[in-house]
Amino acid sequence: MLRRLGWLIGLSQRSRQTKTLDAEAYVATSRVRPVLMVDTVQEIAVYIHRFHNLDLFQQGWYQIKISMRWEDGDNNSSSGIPSRVVQYEALDSTSNDSSGVWKIDDKDNSFLSQPFRIKYARQDVRLCMMVSFTMPLERYEGSATSAVILKFELLYSPIIESIDAFPAAAHDFRIPPKALSGLHSYCPVHFDTFHAVLIDLTVHVSVMKSAAYRRPAVLSSDDASNGKKLANGSVQSSKKIASADKKLVSFVKSLLEARDTLLEEMGRLSKAVGQTIDLSEFVSTMDNNTLLPESVDDEGSGGQGKQQNNLEKLNNPFDLENDEWLLNFSKEHLSRTFHLLGTQLHHLWNTFLAFHRENNTKILEYLRDIWTRDRRAEWSIWMVYSKVEMPHHFISGMDDTSNHSSHKRATSVLKLKLNDPSQVAATRAELHRRSIAQMRINNRGIQDMHIFGDPMRVPIVIIERVWNAPKRTFSDRTCMRHVDKIDSSFLNEHDDENGSRKHNTPQHSGRELKIVVFVHGFQGHHLDLRLIRNQWLMIDPKTECLMSEANEQKTHGDFREMGQRLAHEVVSFFKKKMDKHAKYGRLKNVKLSFVGHSIGNVIIRTALADSMMEPYRKYLHTYLSVSGPHLGYLYSSNSLFNSGLWLLKKLKSTQVIHQLTLTDDPDLQNTFFYKLCKQKTLDSFKNIILLSSPQDGYVPYHSARIESCQPASSDNSKRGVAFLEMLNNCMDQIRGPTPETPPHHQRVFMRCDVNFDTTLYGRNLNSFIGRAAHIEFLESDIFARFIMWSFQDLFR
Repeated sequence: MLRRLGWLIGLSQRSRQTKTLDAEAYVATSRVRPVLMVDTVQEIAVYIHRFHNLDLFQQGWYQIKISMRWEDGDNNSSSGIPSRVVQYEALDSTSNDSSGVWKIDDKDNSFLSQPFRIKYARQDVRLCMMVSFTMPLERYEGSATSAVILKFELLYSPIIESIDAFPAAAHDFRIPPKALSGLHSYCPVHFDTFHAVLIDLTVHVSVMKSAAYRRPAVLSSDDASNGKKLANGSVQSSKKIASADKKLVSFVKSLLEARDTLLEEMGRLSKAVGQTIDLSEFVSTMDNNTLLPESVDDEGSGGQGKQQNNLEKLNNPFDLENDEWLLNFSKEHLSRTFHLLGTQLHHLWNTFLAFHRENNTKILEYLRDIWTRDRRAEWSIWMVYSKVEMPHHFISGMDDTSNHSSHKRATSVLKLKLNDPSQVAATRAELHRRSIAQMRINNRGIQDMHIFGDPMRVPIVIIERVWNAPKRTFSDRTCMRHVDKIDSSFLNEHDDENGSRKHNTPQHSGRELKIVVFVHGFQGHHLDLRLIRNQWLMIDPKTECLMSEANEQKTHGDFREMGQRLAHEVVSFFKKKMDKHAKYGRLKNVKLSFVGHSIGNVIIRTALADSMMEPYRKYLHTYLSVSGPHLGYLYSSNSLFNSGLWLLKKLKSTQVIHQLTLTDDPDLQNTFFYKLCKQKTLDSFKNIILLSSPQDGYVPYHSARIESCQPASSDNSKRGVAFLEMLNNCMDQIRGPTPETPPHHQRVFMRCDVNFDTTLYGRNLNSFIGRAAHIEFLESDIFARFIMWSFQDLFR
């Protein structure tokens, strides 16, 4: 009893106590030691180059806040920690547009830039800062299985004293797990439609050895002997790691992959900027032979001469897809390998950051070019491409008896509905939207959460490239049918054409003047198209933009008067810009483009028909029509909207409504729209893009696309004949050759169907009468980003 009591209070024999404590220490060491000795961290460096004000509504003081966290963790325990901040260029200390210094908030582990003042549109603020975050990887055993959420916030205050009090907007990005082993990417931050800015960022990611790691003792001769046996294929080593220590293998494999990715990217960036990265001292001491057991080292290094001064010396000969060769290493050798790889990565990472600071402008431009080229491929998930033939002439469907048998003409009402182009387009988009739910979006690039956050809610864009067919007569039912199989060459066709243009056309070494005119619709505001303007400016920052105000609050009258007012406004703006550029020498090239929404497109065509615009038609470049009623409101299928138009005509006698419905004259051939379609208003444009939506109940689907419709094809009345004449007159202009270009360069003509997620609208009056989609063209910019960045040369 006393012996047992003595055992409990520690009075047992010394030898037994020592033996027990040694055993317990051994167990504790075996349990704790691997966790303490082997650990990696995720390091993410963010270079903030500049802040560009595109369309902020308020002047005042702004600040950028950056934080990051693991996607599968909570906000507190899984956040990244700012580890270093570098100001790699000196800022203008004499300017009053910046105040204070950057800081790190320990409460939420975030970084805040110094406050800066925004005073005018298109203002540039150079920040030139790098902040690096570290994120522990211990729970992922070396290789992350979760994505990282990178969060940018815009803080605002009208006065400098309360800059922290007003978070204005946020923009999140996702770095997928596959990209965490190594990534170097451009990442533009825009925030939202009410805080339109452009922050030029580059993001650089790598895996590093934790700073808390302790190097193990030098390998003994027994360990080296074991390494030789393993290198010779023996599997009898007593030092082979247990299955519980496979975590060490994953750490080594993660560092190997990170090192190889970083070496590859450093070589690519070095070549891109034309600057050599000197790693001569590093290569001479840190080659791959030191990572192998002794026997492999001796056999592989024999006969080698002087070390080469290039990045190829460190290229990894190991198979990272299969880790069986690592499982044959002893634990001590894996620990040594882990240490060597960690040292290599630390040196390479610091070398890269220093190289980036010295060549930050060139690296930014290079990574931005790669990002720009990748837009079409990355956003192709929501885009469907096809090609259709352009008809030589539209004729009445009732006259087309040669291509349709009698039983096809006796089509049922249901089949006619299914053959309705708007119904076909809506069904096609819905089927594609459902297919997105089955996709696994798994890429290695940074994902914009405005788009990738909820892929099912993103608009579907169906792009039809219309091309000239051999000259022959088609019926409406056959000439515009879809090509069943999507032409895969469509994706590259436009780039090939642009490449040939650049190759065959003499390159102008002088300056260019590029003007884009934005025209609002019925009862619209001059800033209605600002989201499309912002995208245009990001593609080509040197563009001069005119947000037309000539017809603001004056859209109830005659189209001819509205056209004259717009023509005066455009000519005045054009002359002012020409005079300004004339001070710096002669212009080599001038481009004049137009963007219109709704009846703004009719106003644009009316202005182009005015004699005042005749000297400027030779400069016409790109025409982007956003849901424009180019053929009026004939054959509108929205009965509720038609009733509203009838009331406006009866109660207010609105002239513009009479003209849109072709009731402004008893003779259809004397109506405004019939005469407008006969005038040359489209033939001078080199690029024509027509945006439409089958969900838009305000503008007839066929009118926005400048194509025929089923009711018109079967209408033999005067109205049907007048409609087909209007359509043919428009298509003849589009089909014809483009002035001022070589004969073999055809006009680019595209129809783009935008299908919005209607579940976002809810059940309200706007969605009921078909207005929601018509207004969505002005309140969303994702569809514009898809189209404009996929065909950037049309907007330069």
